[in-house]
Amino acid sequence: MANSNAKGDRRERELVNALDEAGFAVMRAPASGSATERELPDVLTGDGETFYAIEAKSSAGDPIYLTGEEVEALLFFARNFGAKPRIAVRFDREDWYFFHPGDLHTTDGGNYRVKKETAIADGTDFEEFVGHSQKVTLDEVADDGPDQGVLDVLSAFERGDLSKEEAAAMLD
Repeated sequence: MANSNAKGDRRERELVNALDEAGFAVMRAPASGSATERELPDVLTGDGETFYAIEAKSSAGDPIYLTGEEVEALLFFARNFGAKPRIAVRFDREDWYFFHPGDLHTTDGGNYRVKKETAIADGTDFEEFVGHSQKVTLDEVADDGPDQGVLDVLSAFERGDLSKEEAAAMLD
């Protein structure tokens, strides 16, 4: 267990350093459960416009599981802090991928799971997360309909990525 905790700490520091190098203000929260009774996200970061509360998890290759309590604590903190909640996952020999908690698979027991193939196929990669690139899917290239942009804005609002005012401004 100590070895996996050390690896998790190393991965968190790696994420913090990468966000710092990308120009984000960033800090790691104290180790879970040791410094405070409150559950804190692993990382708080922002670029002056957008702020994130991140729960970071890593794995050698097995699916990554989060408890319902971990996700609820992240959502509660992010909402009260004014940050966007994100789950960051990293599998060995892969980059970081980011998910809104609402986009994760929920198990029958009320926990959350991310498989490696799901992270690669559906996650937001690090470059897109920090605003250096934007993923475009084949479906988006094939869809020339003007309604898709409206649907994307509404989906972002529904996930909590945009405020009502931000969504309205984008639809004007």
